[in-house]
Amino acid sequence: MKKIHYSKDIDALLIELSEHPIAYAEEDGKMILHYSEDNQLVLIEILDLAQFLATNDGEFQELIYT
Repeated sequence: MKKIHYSKDIDALLIELSEHPIAYAEEDGKMILHYSEDNQLVLIEILDLAQFLATNDGEFQELIYT
């Protein structure tokens, strides 16, 4: 993995997986998946991160890194 960045201004988590140029993107719910020309996943954007992580009881899920 190359970089992980949280943008507080737009409440989005950006996960950069490679340095390939982005050719196109697909929206999948609250995520935008960016792909290279040869269909490799380059960048994942998780929009509205606070809402994405919230549980039904209003608490937040814990992020677990492996």
